[in-house]
Amino acid sequence: MKIILDRTKCTGLGICESLAPEHFEIDDNGELIMHADTVSEDDLNQVERAVQGCPTEALRLER
Repeated sequence: MKIILDRTKCTGLGICESLAPEHFEIDDNGELIMHADTVSEDDLNQVERAVQGCPTEALRLER
């Protein structure tokens, strides 16, 4: 699975970081840093929750 980020929608709230900190981080400027754009099967549930928890729908998963 691949994580797709729409930076125009991301507001840097950090919900994704709190749900999947191994994949997402909000830097000091409020910008989202993705540590990897692919997701292993082991991390899929965690990243799916982060994608679903994004209030601005800036994240999505693609096969």
